[in-house]
Amino acid sequence: KSVAWLEPFMEAEKAAKALGQQARFSPSGLFFGNRDEAVTMAAAAQAAPGAQATDSARGTFLIATVKGDVHDIGKNIVAVVLRCNNFRVIDLGVMVPCERILEEAVRHGADIIGLSGLITPSLEEMITVARTMEEQGFRIPLLIGGATTSARHTAVKIAPVYSQPVVHVGDASLSVAVVESLLDQDRRGEFVRKNLLDQQRSRASFEQRQQQTLVPLATARERRFQADWQTSPPPRPERSGLRVISSLPLAELVPWIDWSPFFMSWQLIGKYPRILQDPVVGEEARRLFEDAQKELQQLVADNRLTAKAVYGLWPANSEGDDVVLWKDEQRNDELLRFPMLRQQWERVGQRDFRCLADYVAPAGIPDYVGAFALTAGHGCDELAKQIEAEGDDYRAIMIKALADRLAEAFAEYLHARVRREWAYGNQEHLTNEQLIDEQYQGIRPAFGYPSCPDHLPKGPLWRLLDVEQQIGMTLTSSYAMWPASSVSGLYFSHPQARYFSVDRVTKEQVEDYAARMGMSLTDMERWLAPNLGYTPGQS
Repeated sequence: KSVAWLEPFMEAEKAAKALGQQARFSPSGLFFGNRDEAVTMAAAAQAAPGAQATDSARGTFLIATVKGDVHDIGKNIVAVVLRCNNFRVIDLGVMVPCERILEEAVRHGADIIGLSGLITPSLEEMITVARTMEEQGFRIPLLIGGATTSARHTAVKIAPVYSQPVVHVGDASLSVAVVESLLDQDRRGEFVRKNLLDQQRSRASFEQRQQQTLVPLATARERRFQADWQTSPPPRPERSGLRVISSLPLAELVPWIDWSPFFMSWQLIGKYPRILQDPVVGEEARRLFEDAQKELQQLVADNRLTAKAVYGLWPANSEGDDVVLWKDEQRNDELLRFPMLRQQWERVGQRDFRCLADYVAPAGIPDYVGAFALTAGHGCDELAKQIEAEGDDYRAIMIKALADRLAEAFAEYLHARVRREWAYGNQEHLTNEQLIDEQYQGIRPAFGYPSCPDHLPKGPLWRLLDVEQQIGMTLTSSYAMWPASSVSGLYFSHPQARYFSVDRVTKEQVEDYAARMGMSLTDMERWLAPNLGYTPGQS
């Protein structure tokens, strides 16, 4: 905010000096006038014939969230940090196609391009951008960042397709040092050499990891998680079918907020509330938390954000590795099915290979599965843009971070409500800390996360819940949810259900899964690229 306030003075100085006007400046270069005079002077000087305002920026950095992805909190923090360190930042926003990224990079003379993304399909889009940069002869560094990105993925998948430096930046606070090193001719060589060595080690480690044997799909299925349906018969809900929450007061969600991830989004690592007393970051954490409370109170009072949800429970059974939903209690007419993936990587001490279908009773035993989609983000983008236009990036990022926390709080609130409606949660008496630690029965896995890493089933989920019509949430081409502060997934009630990671899978399972999804192997390999335990195209 301070930088935005000072910018007219800096522009006035550059414009006036370009025209040789020194009268309004002290010997040390300080402008004598007020801010309004600075704005007027800068505009007049830049409009004068022959004006050649000098640009004192240390370099031009272009940044964008890639096509299909709507998340931008981390990207925005990086942009603010770089601007405050006198770099010219061209922020193209979210869902930016490869073609526009590269066209704008050329138009603005970018010294570095930065790509951001949160969902796993964004990883493939980043590869596309890097490959296109190589094809078009770009000679500038490429920076990679975002929650799903990693130094290993950057080294293994992105760096090999682009001959210029490709650097993973896992923390926004490191972006300045990385950009400075890449643009400083004295430091660039050593920085690039070290980055290449680190990436070579990452590729070697990845190759070694890929050699680890994955069990055959038949073996994994034989050693599936065996639920005891006699000891734990499936609970029967009060009612099945669709329910809609058109607007939930934000005040009801505040007690459900888990604050630890909020601090992580600001690069402050620590568990709430202990982080407030941390000897290193405690003071800044307390200041941030105080600002967050004030902003949250204002959001609750103004109703600028709207929380909406659609959810339901349906008769269901498992069929192999598929979860089948039925139209009614007769269980004769199939409503839809969700094919699931199964673990194949055998870890030390592992007794079974899990699939989410294992948590649903087979045919002959009446069971139920829930589904949901919710958001606390309607109105967030508009409010953030309004505040950004006022020059307050801090508040704009704060509002988006709080909207994310409210969406996750809504997910916990709704899950607790569903457990009660499903009858098995009536006796719960859990504190907020116990809820955060998930000390309750049942799970709510989301598509695109470790237990079900494919994002494609969001399509059938949207049709099942009529999400767009009911609550105005949409999906991008990469199946990212809009508004960004949204959560969706399935509900499973089995008392032994727990989250797990599918991790890597064999070509055999990808072929099987593609057939169950009605897709080609090539298309499925693209969607499951981060989970492939083999290299596509190799026998």
